Amino acid sequence: MARGLYTLLWWLVLPLVPLKLWWRGRREPGYRLRIGERFGRYLSDAPAPSGDVVWVHAVSLGETRAAAPLLERIARAWPDATILLTHMTATGREAGHALYGDTVQQVWLPYDLPFAIDAFLARFRPRVGLLMETEVWPNFVAACRRADIPLYLVNARLSEKSAAGYAHFSALTRPMFASLAGVAAQTAGDAAHLTAVGVRDVTVTGNLKFDVALPAESAALGRELRVRFGDARPVWVAACTRDGEEILLLEALARGQLPGGTLTVIVPRHPQRFQAVADLLRARGIPFIRRSENRPVPADVAMVLGDSLGELPGYYSAADVAFVAGNLLPLGGHNLIEPIAMGTPTIVGPHTFNFREATENAVAAGAALRVADADALLQEVGALLADPARRNRMHDAALAFHATHRGAADRLWAWLAPRLPVTRSAGD
Repeated sequence: MARGLYTLLWWLVLPLVPLKLWWRGRREPGYRLRIGERFGRYLSDAPAPSGDVVWVHAVSLGETRAAAPLLERIARAWPDATILLTHMTATGREAGHALYGDTVQQVWLPYDLPFAIDAFLARFRPRVGLLMETEVWPNFVAACRRADIPLYLVNARLSEKSAAGYAHFSALTRPMFASLAGVAAQTAGDAAHLTAVGVRDVTVTGNLKFDVALPAESAALGRELRVRFGDARPVWVAACTRDGEEILLLEALARGQLPGGTLTVIVPRHPQRFQAVADLLRARGIPFIRRSENRPVPADVAMVLGDSLGELPGYYSAADVAFVAGNLLPLGGHNLIEPIAMGTPTIVGPHTFNFREATENAVAAGAALRVADADALLQEVGALLADPARRNRMHDAALAFHATHRGAADRLWAWLAPRLPVTRSAGD
C-alpha cells in the first residue's frame, strides 16, 4: 500500500518532470541530453551490452569520483564484463565521461516509475547493481528483487538526521532497505543508522574517497592558477559554497581583516549558481575575475569566482588555506578529504552531519579546524595566512591523517568480490 501511494505521487508529478529538466538545462545543458533515457527510452547508440553487466550507480559528481577505485577493481577482475555507469545529475555524467571515457557505458538512471524501471532492466539486464553512498529507490529495489538482481549499497553513509527522516516513512522505506543484498558502510555510525532503518547485512569498510587518486594534472593546474592569482599574495578558497553561504562570507569579509593583498576564491557547489554568485558580487560592488576568463588576476582585485567544472583539486593546490563549505548553514557539509589529501590546511563550519566521523577525526588529528560561524572563519583564515609555521604543521598532519585512512577500497573489494554473480574470465 505504501509503495502504491508513493508510485501514485510519481504519476501526479510526471508531467512536470520534463519541464524541470528543460529549466535546469538553461544553465546546465547536460540536463537536456537524452531526456528519454530518464523514462527508459534508449537510442540506438546506447546498445544493450552483451555478456555480464555490472551496474554501478553514482548519482552525482562526488559519487562518480569516489567510484574510481571500485571500477578499477571490477575491470581488472572481469575484463570481459560491461560496466554500466548511471547518474542522475549532469555534473555526475560529465565527470563519468571525463574520468572513464569508453571504458564504461553511461546512461541516465530512469526515474523511479515501474514502466521506466522495467525498460531499463530489460534493456541492460544487469547481473548485479552497486549503488554508491545513499541512492536507494523503493520501486527500483522491488523490481530488482523480482528480477533476482542483487543490489549492494557501497561506500554507504547515512546521517542520524536522514535515518530519522526515513523512519517517518518506515512502511515504505523499511522493506526497501531490508531487500538489499548487503551494505558496506563508511563508518560504524553509518552502519548503526543503516541497521536502524532496516538493513539486514551491513559491514564497515571505510570511505572510498580516501583511496581516490587525485588527477595527475591537479598539481600542474594548481601551479598555473597560482601564477594567475599572484605568487606572492596570500590565497584562500571557499569551496562548494551553497545558496546563502556566499552572503555570509561577503558580510564577514566586509567586517573582518585579512592580511594585505589576500585573494579570496569562491567556488559554488553547483554550476547553475555561477551566474547568481556573479550577480551577487556585482550588486555589492565587489570587483572580481571569473576563472572562465582565463587571465591573470590584477593586484587590486581581491576576489575570484571559480566558475569551472572539474578543477576543484587545482583550486585546493593553489590555495594556502581551504574552507570546505556547505556547513555554515545546516546543510550537512561536503567532502573535506580532497584538500586534506593535498596537505592544504582545511577549515569546516559547525554543521557537518553528513561527514560527522571523518570531520571529527580530521579535527582531532590536527588536519582540519572547525569554526562556529563566518566571522570565526575569517578570523581563522587570517591567522593561518599570517602563520606559515602553523600551516606547515597542518600540512604534515593532513598528509599523515590521509595516509592512515587509506585502504577502504581493498576492504570493500575483499567483502564484495565473492558476492558478485559475474562469470569469471579464464585464468581468474
